[in-house]
Amino acid sequence: MTGNLDLALLIGAAVLLVAVAAVRLSTRVGLPSLLVYLLIGMALGESGFGIRFDDAELTRTLGFCALILIIAEGGLTARWSTLRPVLGLSASLATVGVLVSIAVVGLCVHLVLGLNWRLALLYGAVLSSTDAAAVFATLRRLRLPPRLVATLEAESGLNDAPVVILVVLLSAAPEGGHPWWYEVVLVTYELAAGAAIGLAVGAAGRWTLRHAALPSAGLYPIAAVGLTVLAYAAGAVVHASGFLAVYVTGVVLGNGRLPHRRAVLGFADGLAWVAQIGLFVLLGLLASPERLGGALVPALVVGLALVLLARPLSVIVAAVLARPARGGRFFGRRGVPDSLRVGWRGTAFLSWAGLRGAVPIVLATIPLSAGTAGADGLFDAVFVLVIIFTLVQASTLGPASRLLGVTAPDEPAEIHVETAPLENMHADLLQLDVSPGSRLAGVYVDELRLPAGASVTLVVRDGAGFVPGPDTRLRTGDALLIVATAAVRDAAERRLRAVSRRGRLARWFGEEGREEPAR
Repeated sequence: MTGNLDLALLIGAAVLLVAVAAVRLSTRVGLPSLLVYLLIGMALGESGFGIRFDDAELTRTLGFCALILIIAEGGLTARWSTLRPVLGLSASLATVGVLVSIAVVGLCVHLVLGLNWRLALLYGAVLSSTDAAAVFATLRRLRLPPRLVATLEAESGLNDAPVVILVVLLSAAPEGGHPWWYEVVLVTYELAAGAAIGLAVGAAGRWTLRHAALPSAGLYPIAAVGLTVLAYAAGAVVHASGFLAVYVTGVVLGNGRLPHRRAVLGFADGLAWVAQIGLFVLLGLLASPERLGGALVPALVVGLALVLLARPLSVIVAAVLARPARGGRFFGRRGVPDSLRVGWRGTAFLSWAGLRGAVPIVLATIPLSAGTAGADGLFDAVFVLVIIFTLVQASTLGPASRLLGVTAPDEPAEIHVETAPLENMHADLLQLDVSPGSRLAGVYVDELRLPAGASVTLVVRDGAGFVPGPDTRLRTGDALLIVATAAVRDAAERRLRAVSRRGRLARWFGEEGREEPAR
C-alpha cells in the first residue's frame, strides 16, 4: 500500500516539475504552456506510458475543484476601478453573448452536421464559455489597454456560471411538466443568488480578515482562498451558482486591502497554476488519441462557426445591449464616456480573443458522465478544437493586437512584490517603459506632476539603475519604477498616460489621460 503511494507521489512530483519547466520552455518557443500540459497528460495515458483513465465523473468533479481555484485567483487580482467601467459589457457578454453563441453554433451544427437540436445546442453551450485560465495566462503577457483586458477577464470569470447551468439542463433527460419559463426563472435565480452569496461572503470575510489578529502571516492567504471555496459551497447548497459566488467573493476580497495582501495574491496565483497543470494533465489522460482523428472534421465545422459567426455576433449584440441608457453606443460614438467605448478595433479584438481552454473540455464531461447520447463525439470534437484554438488563437493575439492597433506599450504594469513598507502604505509598485514614440522621452521627472502619494523611485537605463532627481530627464528605453498608494494609483496612471501622449504640456492641451477607444 505504501509502495503504491510512493510511486504515485514520484509520478506526481515528476509531472509537476516537468510542467513547471515547460512554462519556461513554452515561453521561449512560443508554444502555449496549457497545450504542453495536455500533451503531458496524453503521453502518460494508455497510448503513451499506458496509464488507463476513463472516469468522466471524477474528471468533472476534480475539474470543478480546479476551476474554483482558477476563478478565485482571477477575482482576487481584479481591480474594481478597472472592472467597474466594463462590468456592463462583461456581464452582457457572459449572458446575452452566451445565448447568441449557443444559438448560432447550434444552428450551424444542426444544418451542417445533421445532429438533433438538443445535441447541436449542447455543442454550442459547451463551447460558449471562454476559459479563465487561458485568458489570464495569455493576456497578462501582453501590453493591452486595461479596458480590453478587464472586459475579457471579467467575461471569463462570469460566463462559467450561466454556461454550467445550461450544459447541465441540456445534458439531463427531458422532463415533462416544466414550461420554458420555469427554466428561465431557475437560471435567473441561480445567478442572482450566486451573486448575493458572493457579496455576503466577501464582505463578511473582508471585515473579519481586516479585524482579526491571526498569529501567523501565512494564515491570511489560506483564509482568503478558504472564503472563496466557502462561497462556492454555500451557493451549491442552496442550488445557486457557486462559480459566480466564487468570482464575486474574490473581487470583494481582492479590493479590500487585506492584511498581507501580496502574500494572499501570491498564494492564490500558485494554487491557480497547480490547478491549471493538474486539470490539463487530467484532461489529457481522459482523452483517447485513437478517436481524435475522426473528430477533426466536426471540430473544424464547429470551430469555423464559432470563430467566424458566433463570437463576432455575440460581441456585437452584447455591446449594443450594454450601451448606456441615454442612447450612447459602444462603437466610439459621441456622448459616451471614453471608459465605455470599445470601437470597431476593440470589437474585432474581443471577437478574436475569446480563448477556449480547459473549461469547454470540463463542460464536455458533464454530458459524458450523464450518459447523454452523442457525448463521446462531443468530447472528442471539443478536445480537438481546444488544441487547435490554443495553437492558433493564443499564439496570434500579440500580432492581432498590433495589427488592430490596440496595444498599449506605455501603460504602467503592476509588479507583484511582498514588502512591509508597501503593505503599510497600502501602495503598489508599477513599472513603466518609455517606448519609442512616447512623449515621455525628454520630460524631466518633476514635469510628470504625479499626485501626492505617487513618485518615481528608480530609473533603469542601459542595464543600470539609479534614483532619479527632479532634474532627471527621461530617455527612450528607460524603465521607471513608480510607487503609488491605492488612493492615487488611478490618478497617477491617468497622468502618466497623458504625458506619454502629449508630453509635458498635456494639461495645457486638455489631455486627461483617459483610455481612448480603439477606433
